[in-house]
Amino acid sequence: MTRKELPQAGLTLMIYAHACTLHTRLACLLFHPGYDWHTLGSLQTKIKTYPTLYDKDYCITTDDKHCFEPFQPIPLPFVRDSKHRVLYCITEYDPLMDSCNMNMDDWAKLARDIEKHYEQFDGFVILHGTDTMCYTASALSFMLENLGKPVILTGAQLPLSETRSDAHGNMLGALLMAGSGYAHIPEVCIYFGHQLLRGNRTSKTSATSFSPYSSPNLPTLATLGMNVSIAGHHARCRDLKFKAHSAMCPDVGTLTLFPGMTPQLVETFLQPPLKGAVLQTYGAGHFPTQRPLLDKVAQACGRGVVVVNCSQCPHGTTHTASECCLQELCELGVVSGADLTVEAALTKLSFLLGQTHLSVHDVRKRMEEDLRGEMTVESCTLTAAVYSKGTVESCSKGTASNGLHPDGEQSNAITTNHQS
Repeated sequence: MTRKELPQAGLTLMIYAHACTLHTRLACLLFHPGYDWHTLGSLQTKIKTYPTLYDKDYCITTDDKHCFEPFQPIPLPFVRDSKHRVLYCITEYDPLMDSCNMNMDDWAKLARDIEKHYEQFDGFVILHGTDTMCYTASALSFMLENLGKPVILTGAQLPLSETRSDAHGNMLGALLMAGSGYAHIPEVCIYFGHQLLRGNRTSKTSATSFSPYSSPNLPTLATLGMNVSIAGHHARCRDLKFKAHSAMCPDVGTLTLFPGMTPQLVETFLQPPLKGAVLQTYGAGHFPTQRPLLDKVAQACGRGVVVVNCSQCPHGTTHTASECCLQELCELGVVSGADLTVEAALTKLSFLLGQTHLSVHDVRKRMEEDLRGEMTVESCTLTAAVYSKGTVESCSKGTASNGLHPDGEQSNAITTNHQS
């Protein structure tokens, strides 16, 4: 492969971590080729040339080596405001791949590997190509049930070897957020451009910016600047047994509405073996009122296809079924996607349809429930849920999907002074 053929940002790295009194142990799993080499082992060699990613003077103890087996630990330099010394490892998937080639089998492998090393480490970082990062983050958020440790995806717009590359800063920031003790955010996140975002709330909105991702309907979880600002009240807290799922249904797809779309096109898209469809509709979820188009959707719903209504607009939400403009779609069996991103809607649908014990009715019902903080569910009575040892309690007025501070209370942002 020539230099021009290599992707600018295709490296996927996974970090596992296990904290102890003095430091946090992290293992890093390489998954995609993202810089300008594709030889196994090249990343670890390159990283050791960066003083901010490798402390050559740190003494790896026998206990460290034993805890990391079969991985080889790499010490991150000490960070003055950090609560822990971060040690991490790199392991690579063979063959390396471009993120454009990611599929559901790759998501399943990531989920199984996290489960395999879950007890050994305290945090996981995945270096991933930027093109499909939001799909992977969304999928993993559903596949990793009752996640109690951070799983952070990051990558680069320019290769690590480039002088102006953003790879170095993104990797360092993800490592610090995963294991330094700045915050314990036990969910799947994306770290890019100094910001930590909830993975299933994130979409790629720029092909050229060093901050290519946005979270249109949920505020940033944390920001790393001169100060480290943690929006603690947006972090979800779980105290239940972790479980990784690997079954995903591949028979799902998305269809974007456009003026003049024919009933034949809709009918063709909704044909078997399709089991789930995300319709990207206009504005607040509006669908054409022409009877032939509605009939094709009705026929698919009648066959058991789960159809989800999501807006083409990044900001905002689809109307609820109680609003007359969408009442007919609801009567046909179409599910409201609320403010789900397209990536989250598709992967959530694939995840639920992959749970073979769920009926079509169950899948439709759960698509409208907030499972991992992926959607805003307004409620008059239960506005913020506290998950503690399997119980759910009502909290202050708000929205359930914004998640929780670990103590279950709304709080101001936590700011750590990180000035030199």
